[in-house]
Amino acid sequence: MPHGHSWFDLLLGTFYKNVEGAGHVLGWPFNDEGKTWLEGGHIGVQNVVASTFVLIVLTLIGLAVLGKVRNTKNALVPEDRFTLRTFVELIVSATYGMMSDMMGPKAAKYFLPLIGTAAFLIFFSNAMGLVPGFLPPTDNLSTTAAYAIIIFIATHIYGVKEHGLSYFKHFFGPIIKWYALPLMLLIFVIEVISHIVRPVTLAVRLTANMFADHMVLTIFLGLLPFVVPVPMYLLGVIVVTVQTLVFCLLSTVYISMAIAHEEH
Repeated sequence: MPHGHSWFDLLLGTFYKNVEGAGHVLGWPFNDEGKTWLEGGHIGVQNVVASTFVLIVLTLIGLAVLGKVRNTKNALVPEDRFTLRTFVELIVSATYGMMSDMMGPKAAKYFLPLIGTAAFLIFFSNAMGLVPGFLPPTDNLSTTAAYAIIIFIATHIYGVKEHGLSYFKHFFGPIIKWYALPLMLLIFVIEVISHIVRPVTLAVRLTANMFADHMVLTIFLGLLPFVVPVPMYLLGVIVVTVQTLVFCLLSTVYISMAIAHEEH
C-alpha cells in the first residue's frame, strides 16, 4: 500500500467524494493545478481517524482491565502469565518509576494521569505503524504538535500554580543590581526562546522518527512481500518504545523543572 494511505481509505472514500463534491458546489479555492485543496492533498484526516481508532482501542482496553482490578483484594495478587492486565500494569509501573526518580513520589503520583495518558497514546499510536496497511497517527506533525502543546501549557500552568507569578522570575536569571539589567533581559530572551522550542522539538522529533521508521518498514515490505522482514520489525518495536520513552521523559523533565524549588 503506498505511503500516506491505509485501510482507513476504504472508510473515507465516500467521505472524500461527498466533501469534494460539496467543495465544487460551494466554490472552494483551487490550487495551481486546478484542484481543490482537498483534492490536492492539502487536507487529510488519516491521522484524525487513526487517533480516534487508538482512543477506541484504549477505551476498550481500559474497560477490560478495570473489570479485573475493580476488586482491590484480588487485584493485589499479580496474574501468573502475561495478559492484558499485566501489560497495562507494566506500562503504568514503568512510567511511574521513571517519574518518581525525577520528581519524587508525591509529584509523580499527581502527574501520572497526564504523563501516563501520553505514554499509552503515543505507544499505541506508534505501534499502529507496525501493522501492514496502517499509518501511525504520530507520523503527522499536527498530531504530535497537539501532544506537545498540551505538555507545554501544563508545564507553565503548574509552574505558576506552584510558585505564583514569581515563577517568571527565573526567566531573568539571577536577580542582581540594576546595572545588570541588559544581561537579565538577554537571559530572558534566551529563556523564552528555549521554552518555545521545547514543544517544537518534542513534536518534530516524534514525527520525524515515526515517519522514517514507517517508511523504512514499508519499503522492506514492498521488496519482500512474501517474507516478513523480522529484523526491521524488531527495530520498529525498539523505535516505538524508545520514542514513547523520550517524549514522556522530556515531558517529565520540563514539568519537574517548572515545579521545583530553588533549594531542591
